[in-house]
Amino acid sequence: MTQYFKHKMRTKKFGTIVGWIILGIIAAAGFAFLLGYVVMLLWNWLMPLIFGLGIINYWQAVGIIILAKILFGGFGHHKSANNNHNFKEKFRNKHMKSSKSDFEKWKFYDKFWKEKGEEYYNEYVENQEEEEKNIN
Repeated sequence: MTQYFKHKMRTKKFGTIVGWIILGIIAAAGFAFLLGYVVMLLWNWLMPLIFGLGIINYWQAVGIIILAKILFGGFGHHKSANNNHNFKEKFRNKHMKSSKSDFEKWKFYDKFWKEKGEEYYNEYVENQEEEEKNIN
């Protein structure tokens, strides 16, 4: 994956990279603004009718989001108190490496199929037909 990233970055100009970074920052800021606005609208629509609470402004909605983050911590991945996190990382890394190496082996597939694939496939079909005859 690092080689892929290096290859992609090698073909990009410095201005393009900076442009994508600035676009990402603007998108994140826009998302944060939109999230606060949506919370404000939902609060002002539901809470006064259901619970008899007052309406809030945009900055109070942002404060509610921050308070919810502090109290519930629901926006990111947190390490657990036990060592399950280390087990999960080792498990994930092991399978990611094996899937990468499996993917690299696919470059031999076409050559294999041309040389031996059809022969093995026909042999398999014959074995399956024989098994079906033996079952019936």
